Amino acid sequence: MALLIDPDCINCDLCEPECPNEAIFMGKEVYQIDPERCTECVGHYDKPTCISVCPIDCIEKDPARPESEEQLMVKFEKLYSAQVH
Repeated sequence: MALLIDPDCINCDLCEPECPNEAIFMGKEVYQIDPERCTECVGHYDKPTCISVCPIDCIEKDPARPESEEQLMVKFEKLYSAQVH
């Protein structure tokens, strides 16, 4: 699943620089995660770094976007093969 940031976000700015896929950006009121770029850090780390650094635990799996680890790896490979070419 891609991750999402709930409205309880306090805009602490800790998650955005931790995202290796540049999937986190400032929305209208709180940070948001681009589901097309979020791989839950698959291909980079053992667990999502944004969740690890969030001081209020407002980042969770998006139930509207179920993805297996294999699907997340395919997304990762697609994102990074596009950068190489």
